[in-house]
Parts: sequence; C-alpha cells; structure tokens
Amino acid sequence: MPRHACRTLPLVLWLAALAGAGESPPADHRSDAWLNVRDCGASGSVFETTAAATAGSPQITVEQAGDFQVGQAVMVSKCNPHFERCILKPPDNPYSTAPLGDAAELRGYDGSGGSWLVFLAEVDSVDPLTFRWSDDMARTWKGEKVPITFDWQPLSSGVEIKFKKQDWQPGHMVVFQARDLLVSKIEKIEGNVLTLADAASRTVQDAVVRHCDTDALQAAVSRALREKRNVFIPAGHYRLTRGVSVANPAGLVLEGASSGETVLDISEGTGSCVSLALGTEVTVRNLRMVGHTGLGDGPGWHSFRTSSGKACWPVGLKPCSAMHIRDTERVLIENCHASKMNCEAFYCQGNSRSGTSEPKTYTKSLTYLRCSATNCDGNGFNNNDLAENTSVLHCRIVDVGGCTWEGASRFVRFIGNYVRNSGTVAMGNIGSRAEHLEQLGSGQHLVADNVFEGRTFYNRRPGGYIVRATCGATQVIVRNNLFVNYNSCAVEIIPGGDTRHLPTSNCTIAGNIMDMTAVGEDSRPRTAIHVGSSDVIVSGNQVYTRGPFDKEVTGIRLTEPAVNLIVHDNLLRNCGTGLTSDAVWSAVGEMVDPTTFVAGRGNVPMERRRSHCYRGWNLAWFRGGKPDGSSIVESFDPETFRFQLKEPREMKLDDRFEIFPPAANWLIHDNTVTGCLQPVVLGGHGSGTSLFRNNLIERGGATAAAQALAVIGQFKLINNHILGFDEGNGGTPAKP
Repeated sequence: MPRHACRTLPLVLWLAALAGAGESPPADHRSDAWLNVRDCGASGSVFETTAAATAGSPQITVEQAGDFQVGQAVMVSKCNPHFERCILKPPDNPYSTAPLGDAAELRGYDGSGGSWLVFLAEVDSVDPLTFRWSDDMARTWKGEKVPITFDWQPLSSGVEIKFKKQDWQPGHMVVFQARDLLVSKIEKIEGNVLTLADAASRTVQDAVVRHCDTDALQAAVSRALREKRNVFIPAGHYRLTRGVSVANPAGLVLEGASSGETVLDISEGTGSCVSLALGTEVTVRNLRMVGHTGLGDGPGWHSFRTSSGKACWPVGLKPCSAMHIRDTERVLIENCHASKMNCEAFYCQGNSRSGTSEPKTYTKSLTYLRCSATNCDGNGFNNNDLAENTSVLHCRIVDVGGCTWEGASRFVRFIGNYVRNSGTVAMGNIGSRAEHLEQLGSGQHLVADNVFEGRTFYNRRPGGYIVRATCGATQVIVRNNLFVNYNSCAVEIIPGGDTRHLPTSNCTIAGNIMDMTAVGEDSRPRTAIHVGSSDVIVSGNQVYTRGPFDKEVTGIRLTEPAVNLIVHDNLLRNCGTGLTSDAVWSAVGEMVDPTTFVAGRGNVPMERRRSHCYRGWNLAWFRGGKPDGSSIVESFDPETFRFQLKEPREMKLDDRFEIFPPAANWLIHDNTVTGCLQPVVLGGHGSGTSLFRNNLIERGGATAAAQALAVIGQFKLINNHILGFDEGNGGTPAKP
C-alpha cells in the first residue's frame, strides 16, 4: 500500500457517502417551498484523496477520482503558497480591516513552518524606527525592536517583508496570512486526472484534495432568497472556506437533516458558517458547525496592548464562528451545535434603541434553543450590542475558553442551560455612560434554572465568577440555579461604575443551591455570593460544602458603598467565612482646588445622573496606609466625575479614600450560619440603618471557630441567636 494511502477514504465509505448524496429529503422538504442544496451542486462529501501537482499546470493526478464531478469546487493543499487577508491597521484602530495596499511588500513563503500562518508586524518605536513581529497570532514575539531598513527583512518560513517609506507610527500593524491552499473548480475529469480552473504554483507529490461547498451553498441560499423558498441541507459534511451569507431574509428557514449528520466545516476558512444581515425573520436549525481552534489551541481569549496603547484581540486575526447576526428582526437558532470556534460561537451585533429613539432595523427577538458550544477557544454566546429579547434556552456550554454568555443587551433570558469548565455568564460591560441608558436601561437579565458544574474557566485560567453582572447592567435576577462541586466563585453583582460605565443596580439573587465542594482538584479561594451594588436582595440561597468546613470558601460577601441591601433566609454551612462585609476604595487622581478632586484608580462607583450623587455622604481619608481624617461630600458631578467637599482639605495625589452614607439601609435578617470557621465578620463602616437581626449562628462542626460574630463597623445587633460559643471562645461580639 502506498505510504499516503492512509489519507484516502476507504472505497466503501465514500461510496456510502455518495449513495447518501442521492437520498431524497423527507416528504415535508420536497415541496416547491424547499430548495435542496444538492440541486445547486453541493456535495456534502467527506471524500478526500492525495494528489500530485505541478507548478504552472492546472492538472492534478489523484490517487482516486472518488465522487468528484465536473463543476464542483475543490481545495488542494500544499500546492499554492500565497498571502491573503493582508491588512494595515492604523495606530488608533486595531480592529481596522483596511487593505495593506503598497504600504509593505511580501514575498518568499515556503510553507516550512506550516500550511497556515498568521503574521503580525507592528511598529514599536519611531526613534529609531523599529518593529516587532509574530507568526503565531501574538502568542510570542519572535523579534522586538528590529530596525526597519526599508529593504527586504526576513521573518520566518521564508517570508520577507519590505516596508515602504512613509509616516510610520507606533501601533501601525501589518497583518497577513501565509497559506498554501488552492481553491478551484473542476473543469474536466479524465481517469485520475482532474483539470482545474486554476494552476498550482508549487510542485508537490502529497497534496490532499477535498470537496469545497462554499459557492454551492451560497448559490442555494441566494436562489432561495430570490425565489422566497426555504433551504434544506441533507446529511453530509460541507467544507467551507468562507461563510454563507443570508441577506435581507423574509421568513427563510435554513434547515439541516439532523444536527449530528449535517456538518458545516469552516476549519479551512475564516468568518462565520452562517451570517444573517438585516431582514425580518430567519430560522436556522439542525446543523453542526466546526471551526479550526479548540480550547487551548489558539492565543486565548484575551487582548494584547499595542505600541499605541490600544487593546488588540489576536483571535480576530484568524476568526471563525458558527453564527453571526446583524439587525435581523426575529431569529430562531434551534438544535445547532458549534465546536472549535475561536471567536464567539454565536454572535449578534447591530443597531439598538436609544431611549425613545428606535432605529429602522434592529434585532427584536433572538432565541437559541437546544444549541451547544463545546471545545471552543472563544466565547460561547455573545450579544455585543443592545439587541432585545435574546433567550438562551436549554443549551450546553462545555470547555469554552471565553465567556459562556456575554451580553450588554436588553431583556435576556438565560434559562435551563448546562455549563461546565467555561467562562463567565457576563452581564453588562455596556461601554457607555450615555444618558439614554438611564431612560430605558440596559443589561436586563433573567438567569434561572441552570446547572453550573465544576469550575469557571476563562482565558486558560480556572477561577473567577461564573455569573457576574457589572458595568451598567440593571434589573438582573439570578434564581433557582444549581452549582455542583463548584470550585470557583459563583455569583457576583458589583457596580463597575467608572468613567466608561454606569454602575449596576437593582438585582435579586434568590433560591440558588450552591454546593461549593472541591472535587478532583485542590480547593481554591472562592466566594459563593458577592454583592457590591445598590438595591439588591439576597434571599433563600443555600451555600455549603460537603464534609468539614472548607477554609477557602466564603458564603456571602457584601461591599460598601452599596445601599439598600436586604439579605435574608439564607443557609450558610461549612464555609471558611459565612457572611462578611467590607468596603472599596479609590485614590485621588486629579486635584482641582482644595475642595474639588477627581478620582483615579480604585473601585468607588461613578454614580448615575439620577442618583444620590453622594450628597451628604461621609468620606474617610487614608495616607500611608493609615486613617487621615474625614470629609463630607457636598456633591458629585456624573459628567465631569468631580467630587466637591463641604470643607477644604489639603489633598495629595494618590491619597486613598472610602465613601459611605449616613444611612446605608442594610437589613441582614433570619439567616442561618452553621459549621463555619468565621461565621460572621461585619467590616466596613456601617451606618445607623445597618441592621443585623434574628440570625442564627451555630458552631456546628467548626470546633476551631474562635468567635461567632466580629463587628468592626456601625451595625445594630438585634435578637440574634448564638449557639455553641462560650465566652472563652469569643461568644461576646467585638464592639463597633
């Protein structure tokens, strides 16, 4: 047997695939309302074979002709070294896809370093003029501060670059892909010789030839749109070099025979398997979509800092995703399953309402039903806009390196899903403090009836919160979820209000059962529930570990300067710390006059326009790590971010401060804390309206617990029940 025969599909298998290609669709897909992609030339065949190609000749000699047909497109490896997706990104926009033009010349790719490389050459200094470069999507820099000579300069795999003499600035990036794949159409078949429309540019003896169904699928969709028909994709493996575009659909259904046997494979391409743009209504169902980058195979879900100080996401240099949706009014994605995607597996971006203003076109309803994202290096699901009424229902998200869900959008339902070893369900991150966001709100979410197992895993690192609302999200409900053997943090609601975001508020965390037991790996520090936002209710949750207490676990953490917190009827068992509170700080970033300053680094929220604006609040100063007096806030300007004090103060740059209200309105009542090493620690500042009443604190199995209740701030302790702690073990609480 020839040494390359292992690359050829056994005859019986490709004959079976060929027989399947002739199968009739189900009866309900045979009417004139449906268009079969096979009728437009799509093969859906997994057949592949090896071939010999000669530079300059359009003829290739294949080991087996298999099921190839004249008129079909094929992809042939190794025989066509070339550059593609050549882009010049300006210093102020690392997302630009402007063509490279004549800003630089490229030559010499020989394929020695791989069949598909992504190069990035970035100007990193102008005096002297130098660049740094990478051939692995910025995972490593193979050269830094390399002088630009304006002559040919070597990179790797034979590639050379020649910069044009022009105004180069730090952050200018030349990005390009080096590939050896030939995509062409079969014009003639004579025995084992295929004549293609395009010639090879390199002589090879071991090229691999496979079907390419990109153009055929696109032709079917375009025809269906013109004829107002639906599209049926029979069982098969459809290889793509770019995605299928669905433009201005009006009730189109794109349906595969089954999600297990109808595969759209974009592992040799870039973009989205299916892209929707504009239109009124689309249903996509019963498809499996495969990309080129599984979990850990790519650069990871993170950005790097360019030499101009911008954030650049390297996954965008070689993107692949399952679905991309832009401004289609009503969308249903059902029983579609994505794997090995390095960008968002399912992605939506487009227009949205701004206060009372409504755009002509935007996504009003988007439902993902019984879908999955598994073994992906990027996000699972993402709405990168304020699209409305998105529902992620009964989906499976496993081994996803980015966020499980990321959404700034409005009125989201994340319900009934299963999540394991994946990133955060991230709500908010609006990226704007525009006034219209205070009229209609943003980031409203209902996260309910889900199962979260094992741990959070984001950007190749375990840990972090699996459910998190911050940076502008409002009206968030997290209820009735199960956390199973959860060795990471669970739920966090924090304001995140900085100069780019409005703070998060108005949330409820209720009825969740959180088993925080570490199984199969070392226990890591983690918190079940953390609340730092105002107007939040935490009620009816169970937080526990099985067996003795785990010192790494905190049950509930509350953080000032949040106001209007109600925490009641929670059961906290076998934690290191049961319930605790603390405060955030910020530092003076700019001094305007003796009574006015702007906050710099830190986490004190920059409040909304329609808020208390910190009028009459207390401000505690710290210098050199020690208390340094206090002030009263006269006002806070949410436009200029200036704090004005009632009395002048001698401030210094980077002085730290904490801010707290005269009336915090914290009501912590009727909770049960048992078996915890530190049952309750009430830190921070507190207030005259911070109440801790009718709680049960019991030693349980935590025999090493020294104190039932430690109080540092101003809290009123009313009618609490403390059992199992005698005075010698700290039964008397510390005084405020």
